[in-house]
Amino acid sequence: QVQLVESGGGLVQPGGSSRLSCVASGFTLDDYAIGWFHLVPGAEREGLLCINSRGDRSIYADYVKGRFTISRDNAKSTVYLQMNSLKPEDTAVYYCAAAWGCSPMPYEYGSWGQGTQVTVPS
Repeated sequence: QVQLVESGGGLVQPGGSSRLSCVASGFTLDDYAIGWFHLVPGAEREGLLCINSRGDRSIYADYVKGRFTISRDNAKSTVYLQMNSLKPEDTAVYYCAAAWGCSPMPYEYGSWGQGTQVTVPS
């Protein structure tokens, strides 16, 4: 059974950092691109960053440049989202998803995690 499980969310103070993990099971992570998305109430799910099977990274949201980074450890079947200098507007549910290639479009991704809440109070 293909499964992605996110963890690492929670309450983070403004300016703080958090690292989200996305653990894959039921398939070979090495072959897939993994994207991180977030969902803010009242908005559409938005692509933030992606890392493909070769380790190439794509950033889709300008406002995370210089603050968020994506990495992968295929041996641990895990992709990470390191978030620094967090702001209240980063408050959202964060999802990881798997696809054959990187894309900012949610419909390109076939498998999704359940999401993890990150809250940065104002």
